[in-house]
Amino acid sequence: MCPAGFRNFLLLASSLLFSGLSAVPQSFSPSLRSGPGALCRLSQAESERRCRAPGQPPGGTLCHGRGRCDCGVCICHVSEPGVYFGPLCECHEWVCETYDGSTCAGHGKCDCGKCKCDKGWSGDACQYPTNCDLTKKKSNQMCKNSQDIICSNAGTCHCGRCKCDNSDGNGLVYGKFCECDDRECIDDETEEICGGHGKCYCGNCYCEAGWHGDKCEFQCDITPWESKRRCTSPDGKICSNRGTCVCGECSCHDVDPTGDWGDIHGDTCECDERDCKAVYDRYSDDFCSGHGQCNCGRCDCKLGWYGEKCEHPHSCPLSAEESITKCQGSSDLPCSGRGKCECGKCTCYPPGDPRVYGKTCACDDRRCEDLDGVVCGGHGTCSCGRCICERGWFGKLCQHPRKCNMTEEQSKSLCESADGILCSGKGSCHCGKCICSAEEWYISGEFCDCDDRDCDKHDGLICTGNGICSCGNCECWDGWNGNACEIWLGTEYP
Repeated sequence: MCPAGFRNFLLLASSLLFSGLSAVPQSFSPSLRSGPGALCRLSQAESERRCRAPGQPPGGTLCHGRGRCDCGVCICHVSEPGVYFGPLCECHEWVCETYDGSTCAGHGKCDCGKCKCDKGWSGDACQYPTNCDLTKKKSNQMCKNSQDIICSNAGTCHCGRCKCDNSDGNGLVYGKFCECDDRECIDDETEEICGGHGKCYCGNCYCEAGWHGDKCEFQCDITPWESKRRCTSPDGKICSNRGTCVCGECSCHDVDPTGDWGDIHGDTCECDERDCKAVYDRYSDDFCSGHGQCNCGRCDCKLGWYGEKCEHPHSCPLSAEESITKCQGSSDLPCSGRGKCECGKCTCYPPGDPRVYGKTCACDDRRCEDLDGVVCGGHGTCSCGRCICERGWFGKLCQHPRKCNMTEEQSKSLCESADGILCSGKGSCHCGKCICSAEEWYISGEFCDCDDRDCDKHDGLICTGNGICSCGNCECWDGWNGNACEIWLGTEYP
């Protein structure tokens, strides 16, 4: 039998529990069932009333459409990333607005899906200052996108921040500069975003597996693995990394809408007609010398022509003398000694080197380089083997500054050769560097101590025109060898 004091304690605890439950909101009331699996003691209408948001009429959405109603209590569920919570599943921890990558623009706190802004800030994402201290010019400047258009013509500028036009309240136009317009993702027929088969991001649809199209409107009848297999190029890349695989077919990127150099094409986008630049003949102003067609970056020559650029006829109508004369031009040697003459046309050596060019291979931009490979000393541009110096520089390789920051004594000390003579007596000193005599073209070297006449000649040209003379020795360019750089080691043109 229970003592009287204990009975009084039980009565007091029961009364407190009852009063506490009555103070809990209806939506937080414990399930009104007599036991597990038992029937609900509420009518269906009363149960649904407790699961509806205040002000919602009968038949309205229960639990904000984010849960199920169980005897007057919302059981929230997850149908997308995030967690729904609250008495009526009204809160979602991921739905607060962001601005410039920051939730509530860093000027507020996210509370149940809405930004609570700090003092002095307003807007859905707390992005607008209450008081603006910017001039209109400065404000508009801050609202311009990369094309210098204020708010991408899809919004208005408020104190350096864009307010996007969303008159229908759907929020489909967004972005720091209102650059994203998800209305572009709406399917014209179904009026659904990406046809209901994908997600829209900044006006572009990203389709679910098995669907494709600008608005995910087409369904693919092959597996993703088969699609990938069909799109794999011979080098093992998907569409050669130059296109997009769509249901087993490559949609190649349009690299040049003008079509000046052709597009990327091929079953797996393996052909890049930008490679046709290499077979463009500046003299005939045509691809493949006008005697072939560029196919996948290579020339398919017409009957009777051959060569990398289809520049050589199989039978030549010119005599040997006429051919050589045509290849000489104003030079003493056919193709200026830097190429091969065939039927009046020069093939410059080394093959594929853009620095040697010209109808008679007369231009050799390698002459603009120093021994370290620097063009015109980094202070000019090369044009047909001659340096055009920038303002403030001069010299054969633009190596001399017009203004000198050292004294005359300092300059002369740097120009003295090993024997103590200034520039070996064959040049003048300027800002610590020797300028060799222009009258004696063959004098060169750091201290004008080299005589290029000591270099071997071939066909009357020092280093045969295929290298440079460095203090009495020929420094041959790639592909050439011999004391006078007269021996071609590369492969012959076809």
